[in-house]
Amino acid sequence: MNPSAAPAPKRVLLAAPRGYCAGVDRAVVAVEKALDHYGAPVYVRKEIVHNKHVVETLAARGAVFVEETDEVPEGARVVFSAHGVSPAVRASAVERSLQTIDATCPLVTKVHKEAVRFASDDFDILLIGHDGHEEVEGTAGEAPDHIQVVNSPAEVDRVVVRDPEKVVWLSQTTLSVDETMETVRRLREKFPSLQDPPSDDICYATQNRQVAVKKLAPSCDLVVVVGSANSSNSVRLVEVALDAGATASYRIDRAAEMDPAWLDGVRTVGVTSGASVPEILVRDVLDTLAAHGFDTVEEVRTATEDLMFSLPRELRADLKAAGAAPARGGRRSLTVEPV
Repeated sequence: MNPSAAPAPKRVLLAAPRGYCAGVDRAVVAVEKALDHYGAPVYVRKEIVHNKHVVETLAARGAVFVEETDEVPEGARVVFSAHGVSPAVRASAVERSLQTIDATCPLVTKVHKEAVRFASDDFDILLIGHDGHEEVEGTAGEAPDHIQVVNSPAEVDRVVVRDPEKVVWLSQTTLSVDETMETVRRLREKFPSLQDPPSDDICYATQNRQVAVKKLAPSCDLVVVVGSANSSNSVRLVEVALDAGATASYRIDRAAEMDPAWLDGVRTVGVTSGASVPEILVRDVLDTLAAHGFDTVEEVRTATEDLMFSLPRELRADLKAAGAAPARGGRRSLTVEPV
């Protein structure tokens, strides 16, 4: 190597797709429209999506976030988060005469319906996911006597079923694709008759964001993932980046959390964001990187997403009755040069 040669220029590889998925977009817009139409307060069970900035912004507008429905005044309006709820939560809302807006992501609803169907056929359901995650709690609540959660490939050896010929796997929608398939592989070794779900449970957006990171990571000295600590898909993106060859990878909620020391000796930074992250937070990270000389941004696109979901039917009906157009949200993107 010629010691006098100029160093490689600093650049940013920006993953696409990134940020808001259709289910998150729908849920966030549902709360915004509810606040506009009904006025504050509008109660929301749990975080509407797992992102600090989104929750703080909606709270400032009058959304009141609670852990359980018994914290909502009787007869008040409550929004169920994008992660879904169990039948027990719905029953509690009915008991308290709550007016509900169900912002559950339709892809999560699909998994719920699969759980109900397989339970009705008396299958043992192995739900690949993380204990304590709201989505897992909601899905498991559909058939608690038939579902057991498998957190990782390492737990497969401890799985016991009633009939090895009647076993099916389902999964949390926001998992690492690779780790999930490794869990499935081990389960199938143990239970050769293991059935697959009728369609892939892992969300298209989760898969797309992981594929984009896999493509850019080998070229990166550092990959920055924008997303909150309780966002499963954001946390997975850090793992995917490192597994795919990035020298280092960190998750941050916002640009202010970046440590300038991360950039020492770095020439190429990859940037992506989890499926519940608004684009404004990515813009702030790019601005911060530009201030450190990383002002060339190249987009690495592996897919184009155009899926959009209608607003929850309860909200849609009220908006229609009031003559308001129940428009869906529109995601904002950056204009950059593709690689």
